[in-house]
Amino acid sequence: MSEVKGHAARAGIGLGSAIAVAVSWSLHKSLLWAIIHGFFGWFYVIYYALTRPGGIAG
Repeated sequence: MSEVKGHAARAGIGLGSAIAVAVSWSLHKSLLWAIIHGFFGWFYVIYYALTRPGGIAG
């Protein structure tokens, strides 16, 4: 495992959390919502993909 990946894994930063924070920030421009959505990570990413037009559900 590379050093960068090792630090991110130890810090608890996952891909789902990073995507959730980015999507949340682009939609809401709110640090509080970005933190909340980052905490839920993949759950928010999947919710977003299912509820938006053009997402998984079409």
